[in-house]
Amino acid sequence: MRLDVDAALFYMGAQAGAPASLRREAASIAQKMEESLSPRYVYRVFPLQWQQGGAYLPEAGLILPGSLARTMLGECSKAALLACTLGAEFDRRLLSLSARDMARAVIWDACGSAYVEAGCDKAQGELAAHFPGQYLTDRFSPGYGDLPLSIQPQLCAALDAQRRIGLHVLDSLLLNPTKSVTAIIGIAGRPQMGRIRGCAHCAFKETCALRKEGKTCAP
Repeated sequence: MRLDVDAALFYMGAQAGAPASLRREAASIAQKMEESLSPRYVYRVFPLQWQQGGAYLPEAGLILPGSLARTMLGECSKAALLACTLGAEFDRRLLSLSARDMARAVIWDACGSAYVEAGCDKAQGELAAHFPGQYLTDRFSPGYGDLPLSIQPQLCAALDAQRRIGLHVLDSLLLNPTKSVTAIIGIAGRPQMGRIRGCAHCAFKETCALRKEGKTCAP
């Protein structure tokens, strides 16, 4: 699985006009990460129903409330839950680097963000291959728009994520290991026009450091 160095530079806010030295350092760290770590992921497809509280996945016992889920899943008969992580070893190395070389730690962290997204992309590609003739929505995560973080424990439980990939939810509703992602992907019978990528749909848009710099996290 390849790590997109341009995406890593973007996460550092340095994609446009990045110094050659920074690009070389990022490429070197990306190569080391690819050689030593690999994203682990798990996904599962559930039938989708609708009830007053929102989109309902009865086999998962999970309700996806709010307007974002309704917009993204309104034409879908099924939805996939996805979890992806770089694991505890990523965190261990980030902690070690932070104590010795903060500049390299920042690059390591940005490469990790790009790598876990590459894992999600691979999982989504596999999912699409399992449903030929069907159409996937953009993936969207707890914390986007009005989809609450409070669904994280049920989502991870439905995937048995702690046993299968070592991912669990903290009392704060954040994920551990830290470089981890959960997401929902709708499956429909015709192309889906709804798109959620962008600041307007993010729960952190008011406090995002990248937005304060006039940037976004979308590579």
